[in-house]
Amino acid sequence: MPSLDVEKAYSILRLIRRAEEKIAEIYPSDKIKSPVHLSIGQESVAVGICQALRADDAASGTYRGHATYLAKGGNLNRMIAELYGKSGGITGGKGGSMHLIDMEHMVLGTSAVVGTTVPIALGYALAFQKEGKGRVVAAFFGDGATEEGVFSESLNFAALHKLPVLFVCENNGYAIHTPSTRRWAQDKLSERVETYGIPTTIIEDSDVFAIHGAAEKMIAAMRKGGGPGFLECKTYRWYEHVGPNKDYDAGYRSEKDMEKWRAADQVEKVGAMLPAVDRTRIDAEVEALVAEAIDFAETSPFPELERVFDNIYSD
Repeated sequence: MPSLDVEKAYSILRLIRRAEEKIAEIYPSDKIKSPVHLSIGQESVAVGICQALRADDAASGTYRGHATYLAKGGNLNRMIAELYGKSGGITGGKGGSMHLIDMEHMVLGTSAVVGTTVPIALGYALAFQKEGKGRVVAAFFGDGATEEGVFSESLNFAALHKLPVLFVCENNGYAIHTPSTRRWAQDKLSERVETYGIPTTIIEDSDVFAIHGAAEKMIAAMRKGGGPGFLECKTYRWYEHVGPNKDYDAGYRSEKDMEKWRAADQVEKVGAMLPAVDRTRIDAEVEALVAEAIDFAETSPFPELERVFDNIYSD
C-alpha cells in the first residue's frame, strides 16, 4: 500500500482548494496584481508527487503552480503576498502568481513560458547526480508543453545520462482551449516517451494514492541510479484557463464534460475517508490558515521603489 497518510493528504488537498477558492473570490477586487491560473480540480497530482519527495528534493512547475508550491511545503502567507505584489511575497512582489521560486523549499521556479522549466529541472538533476546524495527532481508540465521541442530534447538528455528526474505531465486535455484530439495525431503520449527508454505510468482518474504510489516506486529507482521516469496524470481543470471564473459557456467544453471529474474529486473523496470529527478539525485549521494568509498579504507593505533593480544580477 502507498505510504501517504490520509489525514496528511486531505490537509494539503483542502488547503490548496480553499486557498485558490479564496483567490478566485478576491480576484475581481483588483487586489491581486497578476493573472492567476488556478489548479482547482488538479490538486491531487501535486500532492501525490510532492509527498513522495524529500525536503531536499526539488520541484519545478508551470504557471499553474500554486498547488505544486504548496504541496512542496511552501509558505501560504508569502505566496498570497506575492500575488498581491507585496514586499512580503516570495520574490518580494516581483514575480506574481506565474513566477513562484522558493529555494528554501526547493521550488526551483514556475514560468509563464510553456515548457521552459523542464530543462531547468534537468540542470538540477545533473547537479544532483554529480553531488551523489540521492536527491531527485520532479518536473511538472502540462500536455501542451509536450509539443515544445525542448520537451523531446529533455527526454533524450535525461535518458542518455540517466538523470534523477521525474517527468510529471498534468494532462488536463487542453492547451488553453484546444483539446488534445485536435492537436495530436495519436493519443499516445506515454508510448512516445517510452521510445526514449524511459519507464512510464498512466494514472487515469487523478487518484492521489495511485499517483503517490507510482511516484514512490519511480523515485526509489532514481535514487539508486536508475534514470528518469515519466508519469502521465490525467486530470481536469474546473475553472477557465486563466482567471477566477468557470467557462463552460465559452463553446469549447460543456458542464457535462465535468461530471466524471467532479465525481472523482480527490478533496471530497479523501475527506470522506476520515472520521467526521477529524475532517471538521482540519477544515477549521485550513480556514484559519487561509484567513491568516489573506491578512498577512493585505497588511504587508508594497515594495519600495528603490528595490526595483534588486536581484537582477547575482551578487
